[in-house]
Amino acid sequence: MTAAGRYLCTGVSWDDDGPYLALSTPEGARERRRLDAGTALAYRVLPGDGGALKYCLGSVKVQDRHTRLHEPCPGHAPADRGYQCGPCFARDDWRLVHNSHRSGIASPGLKLYLAQPHWLYVATFADGTTKVGTAADGHKRLRLTEQGAVAARYVARAGDGRVVRILEDLVTAEAGLVQAVRAGAKTAALARPLAPDLLDGINSRHAASARHLLRGSGIEGFAVADETWQRPEQAQTVLGAAGAAPYPLDPGSGEHGLSIEAMLGAAALVRVEGSDTPFVANLARLKGRRLQTGPYRTLLPALQTALF
Repeated sequence: MTAAGRYLCTGVSWDDDGPYLALSTPEGARERRRLDAGTALAYRVLPGDGGALKYCLGSVKVQDRHTRLHEPCPGHAPADRGYQCGPCFARDDWRLVHNSHRSGIASPGLKLYLAQPHWLYVATFADGTTKVGTAADGHKRLRLTEQGAVAARYVARAGDGRVVRILEDLVTAEAGLVQAVRAGAKTAALARPLAPDLLDGINSRHAASARHLLRGSGIEGFAVADETWQRPEQAQTVLGAAGAAPYPLDPGSGEHGLSIEAMLGAAALVRVEGSDTPFVANLARLKGRRLQTGPYRTLLPALQTALF
C-alpha cells in the first residue's frame, strides 16, 4: 500500500460538521473524506494476500475521558476478531468497556473515561426495531446520529459508565430490548421505512416502558430522564426518497462509483451512473477494507439494469 490514493478505511463517523469516511494512509496518517451531499465516492476494494478483504484496525489506548490514542497494527495483519488481529485485540483498552461493570477490569485511562456521566437511550430504526444503548456525556447527540437512529429518547442519566451499563442490562433483561442492531439490517430497512410518526410512537412507548422499569429498580447512582433526541435534517432526505432501492452490489468488495445525496448513520442515499433510481448503500461495509480511490464506476447487474 504505497501508491497514492490507497487507504485503510476505519469506518463512517460523524462530527459537528456532518458525516465522513475515516481513512488511514499506508504511512499511518489519518484523513477524513467528507460525505456531504454531492460528494463523489469512487473506489475499488483491494484484496490482500490469500484474498483477505478485512484488515486489522489496530488497537486503542484510552488516556482519559477525552483522549484515545490509536495504534496501527504493527503487522498490517488481516482481521480475525471483528476488526482486529489477535495481538491487537489483546492490547486494546476499548474492548473492556462493555464488560467492565461485570468484570471490574479496566485500564487506568478507561477508568477515567467511565467516571464521567453517561446517558441511557432507547433508539428506533426504520423498520421499528428498537434497542437500548449508552452514550458518554460529551458524545450524547452524535452517538445516536452515528447509530443511524430514526427516533430516540434518553431515559436516564447515570453518574458513571458502570451504573449506566447495569441499567442497560436491566432494560434488556426485563423489557426485552436488544443492545445491538446490525448495520446491514438498518440500511435494508431504509428502502421501505415505516412512517416517521409511527416510528416515533413505537419509540415513545418503549422509552416509557424503560422509564417505568428504571423507577422501580432500586438501583442508585442515576436519575430518570425524559428527553427527545433530534435527528439530523439530512435524515429526512433519506427517509423521504421516493422509489429508493437497496444498492444491488456489496460496497465492501469490487469497484464502485457513488454520488452521495444524504447520510443516515452509515447508510448512504446514492445515485449511480446509468440509473435514475436512488439506492441506499451500507457504507459500514467499508470498515476494515483497503481502498484505492480513482475513476471507478458502478457496473449494475444485468437484471438490475433491465428494470429501468
